[in-house]
Amino acid sequence: MRIKEAYIVIERGRIKRIGREPYGEGSGYQLNCEGLVVSPGYIDTHIHGLEGIDVLEATCDDILELGYKLVEHGVTSFLPTVAAAPHEDLLRVCRTVREAHESWNYKRGARVLGLYLEGPYVNPVKRGGQDERFIRGPSIKELEDYIRASGGLVRQITIAPELEGALDLISYASSRGIVVCIGHTMATYDETMLAIAAGARKATHIFNTMRSFHHREPGVALALLLSPSTFIEVNADFVHLHPATVRFAISLAGPDRVVLITDTSKVARLPDGEYVVRGMRIIVKEGIPRLAESGVLYGSFITLDDAVRNVHSLGYSLEECFTMASYTPSRSIEADVREKIGLIAPGWRGDLIVLDERLRVVKTIIDGNLVYERD
Repeated sequence: MRIKEAYIVIERGRIKRIGREPYGEGSGYQLNCEGLVVSPGYIDTHIHGLEGIDVLEATCDDILELGYKLVEHGVTSFLPTVAAAPHEDLLRVCRTVREAHESWNYKRGARVLGLYLEGPYVNPVKRGGQDERFIRGPSIKELEDYIRASGGLVRQITIAPELEGALDLISYASSRGIVVCIGHTMATYDETMLAIAAGARKATHIFNTMRSFHHREPGVALALLLSPSTFIEVNADFVHLHPATVRFAISLAGPDRVVLITDTSKVARLPDGEYVVRGMRIIVKEGIPRLAESGVLYGSFITLDDAVRNVHSLGYSLEECFTMASYTPSRSIEADVREKIGLIAPGWRGDLIVLDERLRVVKTIIDGNLVYERD
């Protein structure tokens, strides 16, 4: 939201008051918004890593360091994400994210919300950058193991609904309060609608690693876009999706359903060159990472503030852009209820960012504490 000639007062981590005058001495953190652009802190619900940090290989300190790096880009909360991997590796990352969640405080950077399992229950035909060796069929037993190991912090999971046992897993995960995404899939329109009826409620990076649209078989993307109960991940790096495709998705679903994501990996923001990530060779050229063997895109290079600027350049208002980077991501994983983040309103968490006229982050505030200020 754009606030002029007003003060936001935060006490004990929560927004207490938004008014035109200061609230008085000793009233917590007070942000004078005169002449500034203020947004709720951005929320990245799909991020595998950044600048040498890989969530799957990370220690607790690495996860917290990732959060520390993100505040520079306006991110105040995030969902560490992993793709297909051996069962023991996923159990280990569940425990690591649990430890990071329990150790977190505002001094460590962006809030650790839980874990997103983007694999391993995906279709190998649409694996994208996932390691085919570790893709496997849906398993309620495995998911139960991950829930226990994480202390109930599995917040989101991608499942390809055409796989045998997928609908049962979707129903089970939904019953446990886990947001089920549909992605890395060859599902038909009808199979997708069955998955939505079973409890799926979100699209994993719309159009990417999905069955293509055909006028006689509209496929998974159109089913998701036309279903008002679903949220839609959009990667707005203008590489994964043409700008016109980004505009199409937002126009069809609306800012209240579109979730801007980064989907960055360990190699994101590193110099051009060749890197090895868990045995896979990655080539970064002109800021675009690809698998060396196939040329398939390996995540993106953007941060969430880049995504906001890109979408704003398409003609969307600041309020719409901020909604897609904060409030809608929060609603998509029920963080609006559980953590009260994503909105500037009394009673909500004091997670705010201040931006300049070019939408570059000037200040990042978490729970009413200044955690980043640009020099």
